Parts: sequence; C-alpha cells; structure tokens
Amino acid sequence: MHMTRWRPYGWNQLGHFQNQVSNLFERLNLDRVNWPVLAQSYPPVNVWEEGDTVHAEAELPGMELANLELYVTEGNQLTIQGERQPAKPEKGVWHRQERGFGKFSRVVQLPVMVDADKVEAHFDNGVLHVTLPKSEAAKARRITVKAE
Repeated sequence: MHMTRWRPYGWNQLGHFQNQVSNLFERLNLDRVNWPVLAQSYPPVNVWEEGDTVHAEAELPGMELANLELYVTEGNQLTIQGERQPAKPEKGVWHRQERGFGKFSRVVQLPVMVDADKVEAHFDNGVLHVTLPKSEAAKARRITVKAE
C-alpha cells in the first residue's frame, strides 16, 4: 500500500493567509502601545557548563543597565528582570514596531547549585554575561576506593 502525507493547504496558501492577516492588522492601525509585546521567553538566554563554572548569556539590545536586575535564588535559579523603555521617535509616524518593550522577568533553572556570593556579571554591547561558580557541594570529588 502506497502512503502519502495529507496536506490540506500548501505552504503558498499558508504564506498568503499570513500576509492577509498582517495586512488586516496594519489597516486597523490599533494602538500597539498598550499591547504586551515582550514574549514569555524574553530575553533569550544561553546557559552552558565549563569545568567548575556555569555561564549564562542573555540578549538585551537597547537595555539600560539602570533598568536591569539579576538574582540567584534557591541556589540554582537565575532571575533576570527589568524594563525596556519603548522607542519614541521625536517626529514622524510609526509604520512598524516589532521590537518589544515593557517589564520582563525570566527565571532560568541552572543545571547545578551555584555559589551566589561569587557570581560575576557584566553587560557589553547589549549582551549580559554571567559567570556562576558551582557551589562546593556541586563540584565533583574523587573518591578513594579502599581494598580489604
């Protein structure tokens, strides 16, 4: 028996539908200032482990350092929160506004317990770099095996 995948709509039709919906919203010219425009997973975060350290990077373009807060809670949760102000053109009319703004809070579960007192962070070119040393309890220890 020959089987084929059922596709009720082709990609062309889906793209056409998406364009039509976008055009509809542009024609309505709704007040986008009051829309919650930051995604649930904002900011995007990369986390990796290297030796006795966990590293995290978050993309925060256009963010002012004064509006950014960073916390380590429960030994293995990194919280990044703040508020990005909306861009306000001095003259002119908005035609498209895709960059998000507003308050945000992102909690990232770390792979191990970290020492919150030794965490270091720096903000460079819109990217937050966080270095989180592992807690002593999370570090691997070599166990000597004794023979009888």
